[in-house]
Amino acid sequence: YSSAVQKFSQTLQSFQFDFIGDTLTDDEINIAESFKEFAELLHEVELERSMMVQNASDLLIKPLENFRKEQIGFTKERKKKFEKDGEKFYSMLDRHLHLSSKKKESQLQEADLQVDKERHNFFESSLEYVYQIQEVQESKKFSIVEPVLAFLHSLFTYNNLTVELTQDFLPYKQQLQLSLQNTRNHFSSTREELEDLKKRMKEAPLTCKLPGQPTIEGYLYTQEKWALGISWVKYYCQYEKEAKTLRMTPIDQKPGAKQSTLDLTLKSCVRRKTDSIDKRFCFDIETNERSGTITLQALSEANRRLWMEAMDGKEPIYHSPITKQEEMELNEVGFKFVRKCINAVETKGISTEGVYRTVGSNIQVQKLLNAFFDPKCPGDVDLQSGDWDIKTITSSLKFYLRNLSEPVMTYKLHKELVLAAKSENLDYRLGAIHALVYKLPDKNREMLELLIQHLVNVCEHSRENLMSPSNMGVIFGPTLMRAQEDTVAAMMNIKFQNIVVEILIEHFGKIYSGPPEDTTAPPVPPPRVAARRHKPITISKRPLRERPVFFGASVEESGAERLGQTPNGGGTKAQRSRAAVHAVPLPFANSTAQNLVKNSCHSQAVSASLSAATWSLSSPALFPVPGRLVCDLHPAGDCDGVPKPRPHGDKPVIMRPPVRPPDPPCRTPVPPKLEQKPDLIAGTAEEMPSSV
Repeated sequence: YSSAVQKFSQTLQSFQFDFIGDTLTDDEINIAESFKEFAELLHEVELERSMMVQNASDLLIKPLENFRKEQIGFTKERKKKFEKDGEKFYSMLDRHLHLSSKKKESQLQEADLQVDKERHNFFESSLEYVYQIQEVQESKKFSIVEPVLAFLHSLFTYNNLTVELTQDFLPYKQQLQLSLQNTRNHFSSTREELEDLKKRMKEAPLTCKLPGQPTIEGYLYTQEKWALGISWVKYYCQYEKEAKTLRMTPIDQKPGAKQSTLDLTLKSCVRRKTDSIDKRFCFDIETNERSGTITLQALSEANRRLWMEAMDGKEPIYHSPITKQEEMELNEVGFKFVRKCINAVETKGISTEGVYRTVGSNIQVQKLLNAFFDPKCPGDVDLQSGDWDIKTITSSLKFYLRNLSEPVMTYKLHKELVLAAKSENLDYRLGAIHALVYKLPDKNREMLELLIQHLVNVCEHSRENLMSPSNMGVIFGPTLMRAQEDTVAAMMNIKFQNIVVEILIEHFGKIYSGPPEDTTAPPVPPPRVAARRHKPITISKRPLRERPVFFGASVEESGAERLGQTPNGGGTKAQRSRAAVHAVPLPFANSTAQNLVKNSCHSQAVSASLSAATWSLSSPALFPVPGRLVCDLHPAGDCDGVPKPRPHGDKPVIMRPPVRPPDPPCRTPVPPKLEQKPDLIAGTAEEMPSSV
């Protein structure tokens, strides 16, 4: 499992996102860097896990194996020797007891000496065997429990690290989720525009115009009205787009009918609504030569699209006065309409969930626009009445703004506004947009201020309506700004249009408090030591856990290095946990760890080093690290073997048990310690949480 996760981490590290466009948004930068953050996090966790598993042999298995071989194995050898010496002694004793008393005195004395010698050997073997049993029974109380304790301690240290990494990961997760949601919203708004552009590109004529040839030609059926009814006549039609001439040659010549080729000059072309005629694929044209409309029928839907594209045909519209060019400007009626919509929304719909996101009925929207922009009595509509719901009002407002002949933020400033939103320098973004707002014409700036003030009010109720500045930017970005030409590049800049509106909402107070001092050019960011630029969000950076090898270095030097990584005790929890893990390599620890305390009672220099190292004993525990042994340092004041009472509520200090029983604590007076550095001690004691 760990190996698979490591490979997955390497894959994430090497993965590269491809983006369309010349500039990334702040959210896209966060997303592009997210896999590297994930990879580093997984690598760190799995590195600790693999080290814990690999070093389980050193912490748990090898000590138990050594105890079994050295202690229990040696005891078995003693037992064999004891049994062998006992068998030899008792067999000799049996032979000695069967000796005849008639033997010579010298032989009997020699036999007695041999028996005494074997008895001595037997007693010696038995004493050594009993002593060895005693030693094994006593030493196994700590020699067996100690490796298990050390392994569990390292296991919980690893688990503690993963918990702290999880807590450090949560803020990053929340920020990344916000970036993902913003990017999803930008994608949704851009996709609709791209689909519309793609549709228009697909419907474009696929044949090129040859010199001297008509733009399009083919068969069409014409509706002709007679006294007895309606008939459809087939014509072969040729249309020249530049001259707007349509030549219609009849195909079915009726006997006695005087039909000839018709040459017409086109005025307009509109697609026929399906529900207005019982024939399919129809469209209407108006000509200079004939009064009224001529209804034509194409051979298929694709064929009708080609004819309408060549004739600059339009879709059927509801005959609303707002569609007339003179009504599509920012005039008094338009301002009146916008103010009435804003008052209606803020009065009865500002807390409506999804306000401005939810779309109203097209029929109701057109009905409201027809009534409000009626030339006979413009503006004579009460939006506060129950006849108009919030969805209809908000959709009508967006329809009006989107269909202005020129967007509120003008075509002229569109490119400059998008470039400002693309800047990495956050101060320049705000300053440039601030300056460009005051380059707008007076009516446009007044309308923009009116709308942005309203959007600020709506966003203040985001807890109820769930509409944040980012959501409002997605909705009103393409409404207040749009490129003069519909291209794929312009569609890819929609996300930056959204950012412009979002900045206007978030910094409304500063932007509309007054024009910048110099409006001729965007202001230069204020001087800083380092420019305030957008940086991708990251998980709290933690240096990899160090494993220093310092056979000759003092504890004070190592402690200073640890404190240097987390000044004043700061940093993340994982950093503080690591700073508390103060360790030395196993070979060094096996020989000197338990002697440090005794030596500290006799050496002023070592005592000074220990006093500098007591920062790690004030609050956190000394965790064992796989492959290393934590120094068994007694807290200050416990060197005499009598621990001082701990204040109520303080957690006990858990320390790594020594590999072998420690030497008895010294009874000599402790020499005075050097003065501790208050800044280091205070910083770590106050900010480092106690660990288990």
